[in-house]
Amino acid sequence: MQRPTVEQVVAEFVGTLALVFIGAGAVAVLGPQLGGQAVVGIALAHGLVLAIMVSNLGHISGGHFNPAVTVAVWVAGRIGTLRGLVYVVAQLLGAAAGAGLLRWALPETIWQQTALGLPQVNAAAGISDGKAVLLEAVLTFFLVFTVFAAAVDERGAFGKVAGLTIGLVLTMDILVGGPLTGASMNPARTFGPALVAGEWGDFWVYVAGPLAGAIIAASLYWLTFLRARELAPSPEPAPARLEPEGR
Repeated sequence: MQRPTVEQVVAEFVGTLALVFIGAGAVAVLGPQLGGQAVVGIALAHGLVLAIMVSNLGHISGGHFNPAVTVAVWVAGRIGTLRGLVYVVAQLLGAAAGAGLLRWALPETIWQQTALGLPQVNAAAGISDGKAVLLEAVLTFFLVFTVFAAAVDERGAFGKVAGLTIGLVLTMDILVGGPLTGASMNPARTFGPALVAGEWGDFWVYVAGPLAGAIIAASLYWLTFLRARELAPSPEPAPARLEPEGR
C-alpha cells in the first residue's frame, strides 16, 4: 500500500485551508452587508480559490481539498485506503485552521453574524433537512462528475484547464444552491466553521448529501466511461499522469 508523502499531506492541508478562509470569509464579510445579492461574490470567491489551488497543487496531491472528492476517487479505485484516510484528516485539519484564522482575523461582530460563514439550511425558504440533503447531493454530483471528467480521466485536460473547469462548476453550483443550503458540497468546508464557531445543528446534512452525490457521480462515471477501458488489455503502458494515483 503506497503511503502518502509529506508533500501531498501539506498540499491537501493548505488547499483546504485556503478554500475555507477565502470561501467562508466571503460569506462572513459579504453576507451581512449585501444579503441575497452577495451570492455572486460568494460564488466567485469559492470558484476562484478552488481553481487557483487545484492549478497550484493538483500535480502534487491531486488537489482534492474535499473529503467527498477523496471518497469518490477511492470508490473508483484511484487512491489507496491509507492515502485516502490521511487526505481526509489533512483536509479536516486544514479546514479547522482556515476557520480559526478567519475568527482571529475578523472582528467578533462580523464573524458571529454568519457563524464564520457556516452553511445553513434555509428553513425560511421552505428547505427541509431532507430537501437540503437532496440539493447538496445533486450539487456535489455535478462537482465530482466534473472532477472525474477533467482530472481523473486520463483523456481529460488536467494539465491545462482542469482547475478552471472545477472552479467554474463550484461557482455555478453556489449561484443556484447558495441561497438554499449554502452549497457546501464539502464536509470539510462545513466542519471548519462548525468546529470553531461551535455550531453543529445541521452538520449531518453536509456530510450525508455530499458523500451520496460524490459516490453516485464516481460510480456512474467509472461504470460508463472508465470501466471498459480499465478492464481491456492495453498494448502499451498508459502515459503518466501529473498527479499520483489520479485526482
